[in-house]
Amino acid sequence: MKKKVLIWVLAAVLVLSMAGCAAGAVSSNDKYVGMEPTAAAEAAAAETKDTTSISDLIRVPFGYLLDWLYTFTNNYGLALILFSLIVKLVLLPMSVKSKKSMLKMSRLSPQVKALEAKYGDDKQKYQLAVQQMYKEEGVSMGGGCLWSFIPLLILLPLYYVIREPITYMMHNSRSISEAIVAFLQASGENLGKNAYYAQLAAAGHIGDYMEELKSLAVTANANLQAMNFQFLGIDLAGIPTFRFWDCEGWSEIGLFLIPVVSAGLQAVSMWISQKMNNQVATNADGEKDAAAAKTANQTTATMLIMMPLMSLWIGYSMPAAISIYWIAQAVFGMVQEIILNNHFKKAYAEEDEIKRKAAEIRRQAEAEKERQRQLRREQNPDGIVGDVSKKKLRQQEKEAAEKAAREYEAKRNPQDAKEEDKPLSGDADRPFCKGRAYEAGRYRRKSGTDETEE
Repeated sequence: MKKKVLIWVLAAVLVLSMAGCAAGAVSSNDKYVGMEPTAAAEAAAAETKDTTSISDLIRVPFGYLLDWLYTFTNNYGLALILFSLIVKLVLLPMSVKSKKSMLKMSRLSPQVKALEAKYGDDKQKYQLAVQQMYKEEGVSMGGGCLWSFIPLLILLPLYYVIREPITYMMHNSRSISEAIVAFLQASGENLGKNAYYAQLAAAGHIGDYMEELKSLAVTANANLQAMNFQFLGIDLAGIPTFRFWDCEGWSEIGLFLIPVVSAGLQAVSMWISQKMNNQVATNADGEKDAAAAKTANQTTATMLIMMPLMSLWIGYSMPAAISIYWIAQAVFGMVQEIILNNHFKKAYAEEDEIKRKAAEIRRQAEAEKERQRQLRREQNPDGIVGDVSKKKLRQQEKEAAEKAAREYEAKRNPQDAKEEDKPLSGDADRPFCKGRAYEAGRYRRKSGTDETEE
């Protein structure tokens, strides 16, 4: 449980730090304002080094993929949604593994609760017992949460691809990208106060300066593309504001609502996940125990609050494009959650049915043992046992049980009891004599004599 909390705390710190840096950045391109555009472009190119970082190994492929999707759909919002779907499909095997691990932990939660009650305050023995049970069941204590951390890791390189489309989507060097930004800024375009998003703002104006940029020596070989960030009447390059009272028109209202929708969907997604995990929680007898699962899934309950708050922070600190991706992830995640849960529930239902049948047989056997014990107590109320062998005791118990059964049947069927009371041999003097060779009068005295037949 502590591992899960730690993983999610690290994820929150990662995302919040990223958002905080972006929100607190101050424009560094003010020096190009008032300059001649060509001179500004050349100065920016000269001051920028074309470096490649290790993270570019992920950013560059992401840039090519998002660029291809944008070209294919001719819609930036749809491109982000399809990008999210592709990420979900690629991570599907890991998601299945994660879901399986989480469901197993939920299924074992009643047994974990039983171990907690068994060991009481001895936390060390309790932890060892839980670890041993998880090991026997093939459950990784941090595996389920670890795989769910991956989408957050993908969010970081995607953030840079969205933030710097001239570099990653248009596939230009950093020096050329900065030259384009400086040229547009010197030309009088308002690229915002935050230098982090100067490229994003500039990409929306490239179409208006295509010929001028092609004529510059520093940008003559640049890959230029006119980009439109409008989606459902909302500029996805814009950063939403929580000051809804200042919003005018659908473009601003819609921009404000995107983070709210993202946070709401994250809450619903976490709630669905928790509810479905609790449905598979069963004890050792295959009986459902959702209460124990709910108590054990405290991490999920914590994330029910943390994830929406994190989404709100991301939504109001970064471009709306990030929230669109996050919304798509939540929707696809809910669909995936429902499908995987239904799949595993069928298999678990069969397992639980086998457990319930075994438990019923066990209970019947225990009831029979208790009946036998009660019978012995009735036959020997003082509890005195003489020097008798176990074999003889078992024989006595068997005879007593048979006698009790005969008495019971006699009470139910008195007529049958009369027939059973008749001697087996037909001879009242020798009632238990039987067999093929038996003759009723073989050992009787002959009439008129005192001798018996030999």
